[in-house]
Amino acid sequence: MTDQSVAAVSLTGVDKTFDAGRAGAVTALSGIDLAVAPGEFVSLIGPSGCGKSTLMRLVADLERPSAGTISVFGKSAHQARLDQDYGIAFQAAGLLPWRSVRANVELPLQVHGMGRAGRAARADELLELVGLAEFAGHRPDQLSGGMQQRVAIARALAERPRLLLMDEPFGALDEMTRERMQGELVRLSTQTGCAVIFVTHSIPEAVYLSDRVVVMSPRPGRISAVVPIELSDRNEDTREEPGFFAAVTAVREALRARASVELS
Repeated sequence: MTDQSVAAVSLTGVDKTFDAGRAGAVTALSGIDLAVAPGEFVSLIGPSGCGKSTLMRLVADLERPSAGTISVFGKSAHQARLDQDYGIAFQAAGLLPWRSVRANVELPLQVHGMGRAGRAARADELLELVGLAEFAGHRPDQLSGGMQQRVAIARALAERPRLLLMDEPFGALDEMTRERMQGELVRLSTQTGCAVIFVTHSIPEAVYLSDRVVVMSPRPGRISAVVPIELSDRNEDTREEPGFFAAVTAVREALRARASVELS
């Protein structure tokens, strides 16, 4: 049982400078304060180079902050990584072409020593969840781009993480496939109950998926606004509803307001 009183992710006063102390030092993030609740879906949006992906990599313990603190379910980001508290999915599915779909989903379980029968059962459960059970024996190159991303998401969920980190996972997909994948992700996050941090450049995508949209400024990246999204449901009609358009407008205006400040 997840302790709802402990944030899934908490960042306090986080800065990140690359090559600190050198002539070419670049400050990517400055003064980041953010808390994500268990089960909450939060999207990060902002101009290219604003540090969205860097922020996610800090949470994942793939980079270390220059200042500030990061905790994941009350643990250090490093300990959360060791405890497999999060799954991660990138824009490229990153599937191993010589392994079957099932074997790709099994990979993190195999790395951490789960037995063959347990791995197969968990992979079959997840492939059923993402609607790909009949493709378990296929190779990745026999699947469409959207299907490959569903396999990558299944793999990210293999160890039942309480947090899912996603860096533009649908960015390379066509618009129709992207919308279908958004619907699948809403369903999966609801069924699994995991918190999600999702990086995107698409305002409609962020609004459709999220409980809150975090708007970031140009480098050095700061949080310039947090827009709550209050939609009653997410379905095929959601994108035509007045509340959806109002939320898209609110996020767009937050982005424009920050851009105007930067140019003034």
